[in-house]
Amino acid sequence: MRALSLAGHQPVVLDNLVYGHSEIVREVLDVPLINGQVGNRQMIEPLLSGQHPELVGTHFEGKPIEAVLHFAAYAYVGESVSDPAKYYRNNLGDTLTLLEALVAGEQPIPIVFSSTCATYGPPQAIPMTEDHPQAPINPYGRSKWMVEHLLRDFSRAYGLPCVIFRYFNAAGADPDGDLGEDHDPETHLIPRVLDVMSGREPYLQIFGDDYPTPDGTCIRDYIHVSDLADAHVLGLERLLRLRERQEAQREPLIYNLGNGTGYSVQEVIEAAKAVTGRGLLAHVARRREGDPAQLVASATRAREELGWRPRYPDLNTIIEHAWSWHQRRHFS
Repeated sequence: MRALSLAGHQPVVLDNLVYGHSEIVREVLDVPLINGQVGNRQMIEPLLSGQHPELVGTHFEGKPIEAVLHFAAYAYVGESVSDPAKYYRNNLGDTLTLLEALVAGEQPIPIVFSSTCATYGPPQAIPMTEDHPQAPINPYGRSKWMVEHLLRDFSRAYGLPCVIFRYFNAAGADPDGDLGEDHDPETHLIPRVLDVMSGREPYLQIFGDDYPTPDGTCIRDYIHVSDLADAHVLGLERLLRLRERQEAQREPLIYNLGNGTGYSVQEVIEAAKAVTGRGLLAHVARRREGDPAQLVASATRAREELGWRPRYPDLNTIIEHAWSWHQRRHFS
């Protein structure tokens, strides 16, 4: 939202607040927040037209939404295996309702969709391009993969303009230190490492040290959240330009978002030690089912077509920003 505002756009946030933080949206970002569900068609339609009751009396009243950036999803892989109905209902079913609303008017409303490298499944080649076969191995990945199919079909049938971003491992925090990760439960590696280093957790659990990698731990491609945000602004603005030129779009524009460099779990730990000057206790557990040894992106297409240039590709910088946020969020 901050990147959108800085680029001259006027965002409105819709969030059911199951995992969201209302105080961050209202106090830090200072943008309108509407508490609701993406799959509520009766609420979505007046919001898209600028007639939602919470917009009445603001400068948003009567202004139709120009485009939608869709981040709403449940994203815990283990939970998706134990409760797949929850994931298909929320991630897929509610998105279908949203897409129906986007194409209901005279002109479809463009959408930028937050997808994931989990749609690929086990890698057949490294780095992974957008043409890599998709064979997701859990309900979370399959729910995102199915939405991608929805977007293809809606684009072909209704002319829905859309960009699909397949994230690799989102990490870091806003360089100003006032925006960052705060999940419950926390599953991302870097904040888990920092939780241990700050004393909030007693030890770090490493899932497997017997992978076919140089140090035996998994390798992942970490992408700074600010770089992700920049890509979304570029994707949005490309869609808006296409609409202004009245250029028909019958296929989604699909881009990987990653740095093209992989770091192992052990390398992340060593980098965090260097940044914080602190150590940690780690316990090795058995591998998690379905965890590939490596996931590294090729983001050449995003660089060439969108002009996207990551500003913070260095792992130490990513961890420095995450540590600054972590200290401010939990100890100030």
